[in-house]
Amino acid sequence: MKKIGIDARFFGSIGKGLGRYTQKLIENLEKTDAQNEYYIFLRKENFNEYQPRNEKFHKILADYRWYTFSEQINMSRLLKKYNLDLVHFPHFNVPLLYRKKFVITIHDLILVHFPTILGTTLSPFFYWLKFLAYKIVIKSAIERAKRIITVSEFTKNDIENHYPQARGKIRVTYEACEDFCFLASENKERILEKYGIIKPYLMYVGNAYPHKNLDGLVSAFAYLRQENPEINLVLVGKDDYFYRKIKEQVKQKKISGVVFPGFIPDCELDAVYYSSNAYVFPSLYEGFGLPPLEAMAKGVPVVSSDHKCMKEILGDSALFFDGRNRFDMEEKMRTIYMDSKLRIDLVKKGYEQIKKYSWKKMAEKTLKIYEKV
Repeated sequence: MKKIGIDARFFGSIGKGLGRYTQKLIENLEKTDAQNEYYIFLRKENFNEYQPRNEKFHKILADYRWYTFSEQINMSRLLKKYNLDLVHFPHFNVPLLYRKKFVITIHDLILVHFPTILGTTLSPFFYWLKFLAYKIVIKSAIERAKRIITVSEFTKNDIENHYPQARGKIRVTYEACEDFCFLASENKERILEKYGIIKPYLMYVGNAYPHKNLDGLVSAFAYLRQENPEINLVLVGKDDYFYRKIKEQVKQKKISGVVFPGFIPDCELDAVYYSSNAYVFPSLYEGFGLPPLEAMAKGVPVVSSDHKCMKEILGDSALFFDGRNRFDMEEKMRTIYMDSKLRIDLVKKGYEQIKKYSWKKMAEKTLKIYEKV
């Protein structure tokens, strides 16, 4: 029996995509591993969100904020206290002072490809200071890690190209999407009315960070709308600095038909998926690309950028466009909107595609990595 620690400070909803990965990993390890002892390190915000269902899993309070000096010093101290045989950091932020065995998960290199102050609310000085710290920490983590887990072959190749010292260490464990639907207490039409959504519409769910390319999406939609004034575009996401920038773009360019319902809870979001004509994913860079798979699980046809990662994950189950080509994006959105036969075909292919991915399989492969280390 070994003592394994998991840095789960991102666990659950507070950690967004990274939080879901961490949560699903732990939940499925509880079902998979009956041999090893696990120490799960959490912050105050998510300490009660995780309730162990396996007696060999123990919760530890590690209330140190990510990317801080407190994390670097106190997290390292706390991990040493438990004398762990192995620690899994589901992100690159490994304390520089921690020198025992560990594995890391690197989901993507977005900050390497998009090192721009357009992607932050920080002042230029503090942004570049933070970016320098990121480069130091990730380089150190890659050099010291016994294994590096990543979530796609694309990201594996991307890491090896930027950090040759990672070669031979990387293992790919795909993520997965949920394959169930939520039942809303209200009927679909009432939910759409509540959020000001009018059919027919194309939709996007996610954040509005610059690499998500929502500015390109609304520009392409503006031309599509000129020929098809009945169609709308619904952009679902929590109102923040980046969404406000997109709203300002829509307002300045007087683009009609774009709806910003804000955050929609899962129990109502499924109704929005169900009533849409298609899900559009214009992202210029992804490490795995979970949102389109989630749309497929809801029975929605997907039109996506042809980024290498998206072609790897989605296969032939989506209609692809060049994310940097407004004309191509507009044409593919028009095609999926006008062609009902294509939409039915893509829905069938989507259901088959999601079967290739499983959180249980991801946890089993991760456990094998632990055992080999």
